[in-house]
Amino acid sequence: MPIDFGKRAIKSRGRQPSVMAHLKKSIVELQAEETCLAHALIIAISRLEIDLNYNSYRRSYRIRPVVQILCETTVIDVSNGSGIPELVRFQEHIREYKRVVYHGLSCEDIMFEGQVDKSKRTNLHYDDVERHYHMITNVTAVIAKK
Repeated sequence: MPIDFGKRAIKSRGRQPSVMAHLKKSIVELQAEETCLAHALIIAISRLEIDLNYNSYRRSYRIRPVVQILCETTVIDVSNGSGIPELVRFQEHIREYKRVVYHGLSCEDIMFEGQVDKSKRTNLHYDDVERHYHMITNVTAVIAKK
């Protein structure tokens, strides 16, 4: 007898899904394991600019060459992980967007906020457990308590 009560089982593709990305539909879980910050920034910018390759980037089909070009032009090494220094350097190189990084399960705590007065902002979520960045599509939906 199946125990899943009629629901489909979650396919994890070799690793457990992120808690926040699983709980909230407005958080896009990224497939990258090493360069997740660069992936999240490119996906967020392509969503803001209404790029035709947004869905391809989100599903990580055409994003590897773009990430490599971004890391080479900014001279930022994100292969060993990324934190506040890398966020600051990305903010210095790409000043057209304000970066806001939330962390924790409640997403009410701001880990990093870029010091740029721009109307366009990229919202990211940092998962403390997996040390992984995800893109937030709707901040209001993420902060909602339900």
